[in-house]
Amino acid sequence: MTDVSVIILTFNEEKHITRCLQSLFPFTDKIFIVDSYSTDRTVEIARSMGAVVVQNAWVNYATQFNFGIEHSPFKTAWQMRMDADEYVMPELADEINRRLAGLPAEVGGIYVKRRVFFLNRWIRHGSFYPIWLLRLWRLGDGFCEQVWHDEHIKITKGESIQFDHDIVDHNLNNLTWWTQKHNHYTILEMINLLNYKHHFDQAETVQPRLFGTQDQRMRFLKEKYASLPLFTRPVLYFIYRYFVRLGFLDGRAGFAWCFLQGLWYRFLVDAKLLEVKLRVGDDKEALIEYFRKEYGKDLRPTRPQQVGQS
Repeated sequence: MTDVSVIILTFNEEKHITRCLQSLFPFTDKIFIVDSYSTDRTVEIARSMGAVVVQNAWVNYATQFNFGIEHSPFKTAWQMRMDADEYVMPELADEINRRLAGLPAEVGGIYVKRRVFFLNRWIRHGSFYPIWLLRLWRLGDGFCEQVWHDEHIKITKGESIQFDHDIVDHNLNNLTWWTQKHNHYTILEMINLLNYKHHFDQAETVQPRLFGTQDQRMRFLKEKYASLPLFTRPVLYFIYRYFVRLGFLDGRAGFAWCFLQGLWYRFLVDAKLLEVKLRVGDDKEALIEYFRKEYGKDLRPTRPQQVGQS
């Protein structure tokens, strides 16, 4: 086994957890799961496969994941982030086994490629592959940035490198589940976009840089996206993904993906932002109070930390 442990957050992931864990076993058996009180068989399955599972009340993704980093029982040289609906390709598992132990001390983080499946098709075009994500870091040198949506791992020291092979994001739930999940994401994305102007949070995040790493470049482009007019930006984004970056080459699944993820989802964000503006205007304190009352989201800089390990 390679000297690496894996942290996974779960909530009702019985469709995915077996596949995820089986993909990890070729390089580690040290798996720590932080579960948000699943009501299905997720915890039972994970424990039966040898994972260490604790349960903790959900606040947000970053708080939950950083809880996992802090409370992991495994003091391995490296830690790795996985989502329950992802799995590691055999080629990446082999690469981790071959390369990880021999990396020089100045390497503090490792980026891997993620490929996304939608309607059982690999979305290879539309500028959606490869997505480079920092998924491995040295123990004690990484944390999850505290943002409301689209969180990344930040390393505190060392340089980062890229591995050659992939993880796969292939969610097996139906489109009703997917649209309900993204409807919830619109609330978090609203807060992220408003935060560029109002600076609700001052937490340390990935720094936006056009010519930096892919996550830095994406953060830079998201800031520019936030400055564009409502309703114009999702249309432009869809045109860019589907036509300019050849999303149409992924067939019907590619059209559905670009339309739903690139247009519908972002159009709904803008419609909800318009609703917020019409109801409370643009005052920072009024926005904080609105999101607290309407959505139960505390936008103040110090959000509550709920720790309920069991």
